[in-house]
Formats: sequence, structure tokens, C-alpha cells
Amino acid sequence: MRLVCISDTHGRHDSLQLPEGDVLVHAGDFCGIGDAHDVRRFSDWLHAQPFSHRVVVAGNHDSLFESEPEAAARTLRAGCSDVHFLQDSGIELEGLRFWGSPWQPRFMHWAFNLERGEPLRRVWAKVPVGIDVLVTHSPPHGILDETHDGRLVGCEELRAALPRIKPRVHIFGHIHEGYGEQTAGGVHFVNASSLDAGHRGMRPAIVVDL
Repeated sequence: MRLVCISDTHGRHDSLQLPEGDVLVHAGDFCGIGDAHDVRRFSDWLHAQPFSHRVVVAGNHDSLFESEPEAAARTLRAGCSDVHFLQDSGIELEGLRFWGSPWQPRFMHWAFNLERGEPLRRVWAKVPVGIDVLVTHSPPHGILDETHDGRLVGCEELRAALPRIKPRVHIFGHIHEGYGEQTAGGVHFVNASSLDAGHRGMRPAIVVDL
């Protein structure tokens, strides 16, 4: 199965030129301000992409999914059975198990903030063992999460949960500066942040074959 991984498009998804693949994975922040208009625009674009499946999690800019989760998810899916919105939930696609979650360590006053420590530990405790593809908006601490000023801002509790979960692939975004791939502890990590750190240009999607 070929995964085409993107994240943090911030309403500029029309600028992407996507390679062929089986599953399009978006790791959150597809909106600009996160209102219903943003969600409808992204949904129209998402449905037009030629993939067998589309797996999406929300990010801190996708605030409608926190304030009105059911309505937002209905708008995103628009009746399409091939769009899979994951919020602390999972799905099996062609024998691969996916799990998605939007939560992150507190970041200003955006959506899906939780305090570091126990609140985030409870979120990651929900992820079952045996997941093949973990999709989160936040990176784990110390993995493709370094900001322009040298801080490592990923989630410590997510990093601590990974040896239990043991995903084959972990896809995320949020920290635009961390775009790229890394393998550690038997996990293939992908920071798929599409929009560059200066919000000037779009990077290529990252392709992962499983």
C-alpha cells in the first residue's frame, strides 16, 4: 500500500501536486481559521483527489472539529465512504490498522490543546497495540519537532507511549520546520508539514510504501 502524506496545508491545498498512491493521509491543519467555509473548501478538494482512501485528523487550526465535531465531520465526509476522519479512533484499510488523534501540548489558544503530563498521557493510553499507521497532529518529543530557535516542542507523553504502541509508521505535522523523515526504534517517522516554516511555499508530499 502506498501512503501519500501531507499536513499543515492551511487552506492552500490547491497548490499541491500529489503523486499517485492508495491512501492520502492528512495530519491536520487543513484550515486557515477553521470555520465551516474552510472545512467545505477542503472537503471539496479532498473528494476530488484520486485515491482509494483518504485518512484525515484535525489540527490546532481546525477549530470547528473541536467546537462542533459531529457537524464538522459530516461536512468533511459529505457522504463519501472513502473519507475516514479519525479523532481518537481507528480504522482498518486493506489489512492495515490506522489510528488518528488531533491533540497536542498546549500551543497558544488554538484548538485541541492539552496540558503536558497526565492529560496527554490519558489520550495516548487509548491507542491500541498493533497499530500499523499512527497519525497525530503533534510530533513526539525529540523526533522532527525542532523549532527555528532550537526548541524541541513535541509531546513527551506521545514519545513515551510509542514503545507500547509499536506503530510501523508515525505520520504527523504541526512543526513546519521539522519536515522530513526519520527512522528510530523500528518506527518510520514522517513530519509531512506541507507549508514551509515561513508560510511561503508548499513542499512535496512524502510517500511511504507499506
